[in-house]
Amino acid sequence: MEDTVVTRRTPESDSGDDPRDATVGTDASRPRSTRALVVEGISKRFGSGDDAVLAVDDVSFAVDRGSVVGLLGPNGAGKTTLIKSILGIVFADAGSIRIFGTEVGDGRRTVYADVDAMLEGARNDYWRLTVRENLRYFATIGGVDPDSVSARHDRLLERLDLTEKADTPVRELSRGMKQKVSLASVLAGGAELVFLDEPTLGLDVESSRTLRSELRRLAAEDGLTIVVSSHDMSVIEDVCDRVVVMSDGRIVADDTVDALLQRADRNTVRITSPDLDDETLASLRAQFDVRGSERRGDSVRIEVAAAGDELYALMDHLRDADVALEHVRTAEPDLEDVFVSLTGDANGLAGSAAESRWSQ
Repeated sequence: MEDTVVTRRTPESDSGDDPRDATVGTDASRPRSTRALVVEGISKRFGSGDDAVLAVDDVSFAVDRGSVVGLLGPNGAGKTTLIKSILGIVFADAGSIRIFGTEVGDGRRTVYADVDAMLEGARNDYWRLTVRENLRYFATIGGVDPDSVSARHDRLLERLDLTEKADTPVRELSRGMKQKVSLASVLAGGAELVFLDEPTLGLDVESSRTLRSELRRLAAEDGLTIVVSSHDMSVIEDVCDRVVVMSDGRIVADDTVDALLQRADRNTVRITSPDLDDETLASLRAQFDVRGSERRGDSVRIEVAAAGDELYALMDHLRDADVALEHVRTAEPDLEDVFVSLTGDANGLAGSAAESRWSQ
């Protein structure tokens, strides 16, 4: 079996590993392409017989250079297997992968020279090294003279609020700080295609905003191509040009955020009143799309899909039925609603719309 070669070396332990052992070559002469990534018919099955699991099922998509593409899906959808197949960590059973126009099988070291990744649950940095030493090390193994990109490193440290910790060993940092160091290390060597798995995990609100801003800047100004997988919908909506949604190993949607939002159900209105008795609820269900109802103390709250003229008709109906309104709130569909409708998984995202709808 051919050895697996990826751009970064992931530390397995904090003892006995010397980062100077890892090297990666580059080849400036290899062909370039307007497509950073082309995935065609990738499938991967684990196990055999009745116990076999088809983790990725005939997946195809492409990513243009300089774009930011989100990869969404509930747990078990096949996202991680797909990413690892693209990176060469897992060998696909079928299909092909081209990175900047070159087949992955045609010289793995060369193909992955400008690819980097930050994977959730992996040790992405050397904790005995300082923050700056990590950036210099990962630039070096990417074939880049760290002195030539020192200004880039300074900018990354500043933008990610790591300047004051630049000379601190990573093992002394908080979880959120370590996450930011991992991102900075991925970007330190100037990789042109990066994969980020849950990049905001462990970050506070302000750090998450800083990260999103930096990702947008890198894509717009430096032409960086980013594939990001996250359960944080704000990251996907803020950063991504396009979203690929997976479910049960297959792609169920591939479109821009705006186009996906247009697929969502109509706007809804949430109404709370003590006058919503069984008879009134029955009449509402007969004429309107009542999505749910819930008793809250002496009152009942309902959610009705209504917009435009339907909303006026709903208000007229409630007034004619002598329903006194305690609270009225309209809600526009968001990407979480789209995710649930596409995958049928209300628990696949932390704080999903389906879980939080009645908590407001």
